[in-house]
Amino acid sequence: MTIPSTPDAVPRLEISGLGVAFGGLTVLDDVSFTVGRGETVALIGPNGAGKTTVFNAVCGLVRPHAGGVRINGRPAPASATRLPSAGVSRTLQGLGLFERMTVLENVLVPLSGTRGDHTAEARAILARLGLTALAERPAGALPYPERKRVALARALVTAPDLLLLDEPAGGLGAADIDALAGTVAEVAASGCSVLVVEHHVDFVMGVADRIVVLDFGRVIACGTPGEVRGDPAVEAAYLGLGAAS
Repeated sequence: MTIPSTPDAVPRLEISGLGVAFGGLTVLDDVSFTVGRGETVALIGPNGAGKTTVFNAVCGLVRPHAGGVRINGRPAPASATRLPSAGVSRTLQGLGLFERMTVLENVLVPLSGTRGDHTAEARAILARLGLTALAERPAGALPYPERKRVALARALVTAPDLLLLDEPAGGLGAADIDALAGTVAEVAASGCSVLVVEHHVDFVMGVADRIVVLDFGRVIACGTPGEVRGDPAVEAAYLGLGAAS
């Protein structure tokens, strides 16, 4: 399959001919796309289309039987523990916060194995996301939207080259989704590339430069939001993409 073009000669993320199977079930089949520097790409599709498996392949959590993943022109790390050194950070659907630790302590976790005191960097990220007043609060005591922002702050504190967002708008109201869209735009404008998996189509249409659509483990469309919205194959797979939310 031809890999859709990106603005960069060397993409920040390149997924080429990716194939993943569990037992006799093919989950991903010849999946190829790229994410350029400072570009936001959304990965969408019906439930079970293989979106999370793509994320897990990028993070070294599943081993493909075909194809591969390259980050900044180099093979992606085979282990999730080596992702930070490759400039990759990821949020999780389940957030993964330490509920008894403070917000500040949670944000500092990714930097705990590095030298120096990174409190200033962590507080700067908290300020950027409007969390300064909550820095000393236990993460588990916060409402869900604030906890999602803490998880995002923790992902950003390492200053990644590539940010993977897994359902970032899930469970959020309109005001929080608007704020999230603004943050994603700021992150991309800084040069960080963003790959987002999301079911909230209005959010995706607002933040993505390009959209990759999966169905039954295969790429059925790739293009700008306008191109994807009008694609008959996408409409068929997504049961009315334009009306979804």
